This record gives sequence, C-alpha cells and structure tokens, in this order.
Amino acid sequence: MTKFFWNALKLSPVILGALLLSNRAQAAETPAAADLVVATTATTSQIAAVEPATESIMVPTSNAATPTVASEIKIADNRVAPSLVSQAPASNSLAQVTSVSQLSDVQPTDWAFQALQSLVERYGCIAGYPDGTYRGNRALTRYEFAAGLNACLDRVNELIATATADQVTREDLATLQRLQEEFAAEIATLRGRVDALEAQTAELEANQFSTTTVLNGEVIISASDVFGDAAVGGADLEYNTVAGARARLNFDTSFGGRDLLRTRLQAGNIDNNAGETGTVMTRLGYDITTDNNVEIDDLFYRFPVGDAALVQLSANAGLDTGLFTFNPAFDSSGRGSISRYGQRSSIYRTSGSGAGLSVILNPQGPFTVSGAFIAPTANTPDAGTGVFEGAYTALGQVAFRLSDTFTIGATYARSYQNTASGINLFGSTGSANANAPFGNVATEANHYGVQASLQLGTTLNLSGWAGYSTADALVGPAADADIFYWAASLALQDFGREGNQLGVVFGQPPRVTESTIATDPDISYHLEGFYRLQLTENVSITPGVLVIFNPEHNNANDTIYVGTLRTTFSF
Repeated sequence: MTKFFWNALKLSPVILGALLLSNRAQAAETPAAADLVVATTATTSQIAAVEPATESIMVPTSNAATPTVASEIKIADNRVAPSLVSQAPASNSLAQVTSVSQLSDVQPTDWAFQALQSLVERYGCIAGYPDGTYRGNRALTRYEFAAGLNACLDRVNELIATATADQVTREDLATLQRLQEEFAAEIATLRGRVDALEAQTAELEANQFSTTTVLNGEVIISASDVFGDAAVGGADLEYNTVAGARARLNFDTSFGGRDLLRTRLQAGNIDNNAGETGTVMTRLGYDITTDNNVEIDDLFYRFPVGDAALVQLSANAGLDTGLFTFNPAFDSSGRGSISRYGQRSSIYRTSGSGAGLSVILNPQGPFTVSGAFIAPTANTPDAGTGVFEGAYTALGQVAFRLSDTFTIGATYARSYQNTASGINLFGSTGSANANAPFGNVATEANHYGVQASLQLGTTLNLSGWAGYSTADALVGPAADADIFYWAASLALQDFGREGNQLGVVFGQPPRVTESTIATDPDISYHLEGFYRLQLTENVSITPGVLVIFNPEHNNANDTIYVGTLRTTFSF
C-alpha cells in the first residue's frame, strides 16, 4: 500500500489532495464538502461496528432521538475514531483557501508542495483551519482515503458538467481512471455499507415504538402451596394449590438521555396467603390482586442535577424506587427473593406508595446523602389526608461505599399514619402487633436502620439489615411500643451455570419487644431458600421454600411452610 501511495503521488497531484481531503470532509461551504461529511460519518460508524462500544449505565441513550453528526461525536465519543474527537473542529470552522501561501505550515520545500498548489489553484479542493494551518502530516485510514478520493472524483465530474473540462488534463483523467480501478473494491464496500445503514435506519424509523420511549415488561406465572397450621386458631390449613399471574409494562421515557420518566401498568391475581395462614409473614414478594384490572403501579420522573444530585418526583411510588436499599441480589420481585420480607429492610416499607420527592446528593461518589418524603393520601382532599395533613414518611439516609465491593449505610425515618390511610407501620411485614401496636389509632413512629452489602468476587454477595422503631399512640391514653427486626442474606451468582442464582435469607421479622399495651411473647424466624434457573436471556424459573418458625412471634403456633414455583418472562 505504501509503495502504491508513493508512486501515485509522483504521478498526479490529485491523489495527494485525496489523501488530505478527509479534513475537508467536515467543511460545509461547498456541495462537495457536504458530501464528504456524510461519507466520513459513515466511515466512522463502520469503525464502531468493528469495535463495539461499551455499555453505559443509567438511562440508555437509545431513548433519545437519533443524533446529528455533531451530537453523535459528543454523546458517543467512545465509538468515534480518536483523531476525529481530538482534532476535528466544528464543520463550519474550516475555510476554503484560494492560495497555498495561506497555509502557514506548508513550505515550498515540502515534497508535496506542488501537489497542494495544484489542488488549491486548479481544483479548489483544499480547506484550511482557522489558525492558517493545514496539518498535512495527520494519519488517515483507508476508508478516509476512499471518501476523499470519491469527493475528488465528484469535483472532477462537476467541472466537466460545468464546461470547465479544460482544467482537467488527459493525464489527470488517466490517473483518476487508474485510481478508480485500484480502489473500486473499497469504494464499493463503503457505498454498500452506507446503503445498508440507510436502509436499517429507515426501517427503524418506520417501525420504532417511539423516539423517546422504551417499552419493557415482565410477566410472572406462579404456583404455590402452604403446609402447616394456621397462626390464628391453630387449625390445619385447608389450602389448595393455587396458580396466578402478574403482568407489568414499563414505559421508560428519556428526554435528554440521562433522565427517566417511568409509567408502569400492572395487573395480577396472585393471592397474598395472609387470609389463610393468619399472618402476613407468609406473603410472597410478588403477590398482587387487582382482579386482573390494569392499574398504574409506578409513576415518577427522575433527573440528574449535573453530577451533584439525582432528583425523583413521584406521583405514585414507594421509597424503594428512589433510594438505594443495599440488597441488590434480592430486591427484584421477579428475579430476587420469593418473600416480601426477604426483599429489603422494612424501613423502606414505612410509607406505602404515594406522591413525594427524593433527592440523592453526590450519587456517583463514595459518600452519598439521601432524603425522601412520601405522602400516601396526597391526592385526597378529605379530612386527615392531603400532602401535609395526611399520612407521610420523611426519610434521611447516608451511605458509605468503602470500596468497590463494600457499602454500608444508616437510615432514619419518621412516619405518621391515621385511620384515613390505615395503620400498617411496616408494610405488611412482621407481626400484626408490630404493624398496628395500638390498633386502629393514629400512630407516629421513629425508625432507625443500618444496612450493608458486601460483594466477594463476581459470584458471592452478602447483605443484611437491622432496624429499631419507637411508636406512639396519638389518640386515647398515652401508649408507646418498641419494635425490632433483622435479616441476613447470601446470594451465589452463576451457581451451576451462568445466569443462575442460589439465594438464602434468614432473619427475624418486626417484633414488638416492649409496649404499654401488648408485646409479642416469643420470636419468629424467617428462613427462605430459592434457586433461580436462567433458561434463556428472557425466561427464568425459580423454585423456592419459605419457612416461618413460631408465626406471629408465638411459640404456640406451629411452623408454616410455603412452597412456590415462579416463572418470569422479561422483555
């Protein structure tokens, strides 16, 4: 290739211009330059096709509309040739030169001086930088060479078409013909790839769901059975094997590439077991009953404020959607823990779902500070409801990422619930006494929690939490209660085969340890094990067993066993 370039350059100044025309490919002053912008863009996209870019995090840039050439270099510069990013100015910064003397870094003693002079003065094919330089020593790829040569051929055709063929000598035409034959394969390949890209782009634009919204979903089909005696009354459980399903559709919209507007539709008919077992401790993590009617389950808008903060405005969401919960291997209801309590600390369930705001300061740093406010009855104007008069949870959290593998945090939340919202301090986890320690009476509580997550290698994750709450009755005689809970979990990723996960959770659900009214007499223990088999990228089957010892923190109650088979389809 080098020998060919040297001989070609001695034969004709045209080839020298083609070598350097990749600079001119970004200029927009003439039609030929505009053609080169398209060709050069296609060339770099072909380079990206050979070397795929790495995946980014937060909101996929694919949510945004198709970028222009300039925005493509700005947004996805890891996919563009480094020379384009570091040296190429904006397209309107190049200027046409009419004399080679205008290029300060080109001297008459340069070996290519005559070639440049011919291209400038005879063909008008050269553009320089605003600082008066040409930067002729810059390396170029074979694709860029083909693009520059193609533009030069177009220029010659233009001169012929405009009756200025006298400027094109017979020797030039012979050389151009020889170059066309030599680079026919490269030019054909380039044009073929551009045509293929244009066809693919046209098909995507014609069939895309939206230029700003990505649709994804999850369907769970579950079969479960319960064994043992009911926690209330001690009678044998007459529980038939049941099957149900839950379907979710997420419409994830981004207007700038880093923000996220989520609208989730949900429908399901999976029973929560509590009515039959006499305790919410047996609840599954994915149970939902809407009588198969579609409802809006999540609705929030999340956006960054530079790199300093991540803000979420919620119309209908819980605390867990806007905060880090320290239990990444178990938090997903479709892929993680099979139980409700095993998903995350109960401190994140003190609010229920509602309208509110959450803010995470320094979200990418080793130390983050978070705050959140959720009002479950914010949309109701009746007495005892609304944003400020109704139920609410205000939460603050600090998290320390001590290394890439270990994160620890502390959380405080203050909650208020009344008869309008219903009394359920821990979101149906723990004993009935812990969720409503004073009955159906307005209650305020202070919640304190510590959480931690440790990743050992690529396969083992350890996480856990402990929580302590103090509750006070706001109606009737003065009454208070202290509540405690904890759990530890272990997850083995890629256990057995890639994509599979073995999970174990053990802990104590919320329990009233001291109260002026009633304490829980004994201690319940929560034990669950599950094994997720990843059949394909989009289908998994998870058999699991949940065991509740001393349900409702009462030794008089026999152990309850819950067996389940969860099949999850994601798309």
